[in-house]
Amino acid sequence: MLDAPFQIRPARDHDRRPLAVLFAAVAEERDGIATEPPVDVEARAASWTLDGTLVAVAGAEIIASLHIERSRFGFGEIGMAVAREWRGRGVGSALLAAAIEWARERGLHKLSLSVFPHNAAAIALYRKFGFVEEGRRIKHYRRASGELWDTLDMGLLL
Repeated sequence: MLDAPFQIRPARDHDRRPLAVLFAAVAEERDGIATEPPVDVEARAASWTLDGTLVAVAGAEIIASLHIERSRFGFGEIGMAVAREWRGRGVGSALLAAAIEWARERGLHKLSLSVFPHNAAAIALYRKFGFVEEGRRIKHYRRASGELWDTLDMGLLL
């Protein structure tokens, strides 16, 4: 993807605030990630775990992130956020490809994630990379509205 309008790289310390701003913007949508507003951007920036975080950058702007939380059991749990205006443009695919490579280089045997069942685009992306549905958590997340949302658990053996 040398001619792509964005690049994928590991997150750096100066990315903390832009990562938190992106996270807050995606949370504001209230349908793609578990977190809902308000997000304390400064606190989120200060606590961001950079190890295992990959970013997609267009120019000087962080347009997406993917974090792999390594477990002591040899698998990694994925969380991803893509800015709305960059969805459907290959950013998620590039991040997932880089994450799979990152995980293999570190000897992980599996990647796993949870996704809301209504997030058809994300589910299709994960399936494209070989993730399979491993289960469903019923009424797992209580939303600010009071609704209880299911999640699908998906995994990829490396």
